Amino acid sequence: MAPINRRALLTHGAGLTLAAAAPSWAAAPAPGTASTDPFVADLERRTFDFFWDTTDAKTGLAPDRWPSPSFASIAAVGFALSAYPLGVARGYITRAQALERTLRTLEFFAAAPQGPGKTGVAGYKGFFYHFLDMKTGHRFDRCELSTVDTALLLMGMLHAQSFFDGASADEARVRTLVDTVYGRVDWAWAQVRPPSISHGWTPEEGFIRSDWKGYNEAMMVYLLALGSPMRPVKPEAWDAWTSTYDRDSWGDFGNAAQPHLRFPPLFGHQFTHCWVDFRGIRDAYMRRRGLDYFENSRRATYAQQAYAQANPLGWQGYSAEIWGISASDGPADVEHDYITVTGKTEKRRFISYAGRGMGHYDDGTLAPYAAGSSIAFTPEIVIPTLKAIRERYPHTWNRYGFWDCFNPSFNFTDVKLQHGRIEPGLGWVDHDMLGIDQGPMLAMLGNHRGELIWQAMRKNAHLVRGLKRAGFTGGWLA
Repeated sequence: MAPINRRALLTHGAGLTLAAAAPSWAAAPAPGTASTDPFVADLERRTFDFFWDTTDAKTGLAPDRWPSPSFASIAAVGFALSAYPLGVARGYITRAQALERTLRTLEFFAAAPQGPGKTGVAGYKGFFYHFLDMKTGHRFDRCELSTVDTALLLMGMLHAQSFFDGASADEARVRTLVDTVYGRVDWAWAQVRPPSISHGWTPEEGFIRSDWKGYNEAMMVYLLALGSPMRPVKPEAWDAWTSTYDRDSWGDFGNAAQPHLRFPPLFGHQFTHCWVDFRGIRDAYMRRRGLDYFENSRRATYAQQAYAQANPLGWQGYSAEIWGISASDGPADVEHDYITVTGKTEKRRFISYAGRGMGHYDDGTLAPYAAGSSIAFTPEIVIPTLKAIRERYPHTWNRYGFWDCFNPSFNFTDVKLQHGRIEPGLGWVDHDMLGIDQGPMLAMLGNHRGELIWQAMRKNAHLVRGLKRAGFTGGWLA
């Protein structure tokens, strides 16, 4: 069976009543304040090394997971392209090294075959398949042509375009190649039910029946479609998308973190923010609500912490310092008797990969990157959480930082595991790292410690065009 788009097709769960009080926003440090904490610096270096070491130096293809044998993920490539400028800023690599790796990546994708065929191609209509064979760069198995994963790839490319702003021929070629790859994406083709944009397409089945609706990571899809230099969609696409926000998405969710737009897995509050500085800029929807998307993600992060502290399902380990629920691996696809922290025995369902989220699906699996990718929003609670995970669950740590996820509640020795292993007394831990999970954490570490990606992207004419066509005003856009 072909791998599926693991992040898409999530539904919004019902809101939960949480006992925790609303946080004191005034007590939080200023966003973007650089952290000098040695632990944070070490985590950033390790996570950078993950991308530098595991990405193919000849093609730029980044594996979906490591160390298990894996196909390439185009989303992971996008995050890798943003890792290289960060490495230059920190002194991990030279600008020349970053430029060489970036050029090879862009040249590979610019030359990758496109067409409607089922095999022997990397994409169609300018979009790319979600997963590519690590050796050939062609479509892996029967995976979908993914609009959102193409958007993640393009965001990394736009970051490279803005970072490599020098006069040399090679840096100029980076900028030209990005314009070529981005400009040929036919966004209107993906508007099979206009003005909405489809999740994707396969040559076997045609367009996926779901469009991007409701608040989620598709912000970047619409911004890129609006900002396209060659084939932009009309501004009503953004209005149509935001018109679906309030369907079970807006609320205070027990007053845990003040009213905000809800998306259960934390990645939906983080992905677009890796490249877009939403502080102080607002579209029509957020102007009506009286906040911006940065503040919304900040509130969503506090809501997750409050959920873990309340721990309504009685999972082991959950607390104000141990939290982070998002799309991630899991131990196995199984139902098993579970004794909650209150002593109640219940039948619980566990999944080997799920778009986990507060009030959506929670099987006790926690992902360090879920908390870590919010460091630019809430460093005051994220840094203590990452340290607590490292200290209390040392088996989650390796030479590249944190393994993808762990589950203190899963100690069952009578289950065949899909991933990872059981650490006696500490529960299950994954044995893989996922590029699409390590990427946002590294990007947001960079934004927290100096706004490295945000500063570059504020100069990108394509992104600025997309934001303005979506109706954003104020802040740095003014």
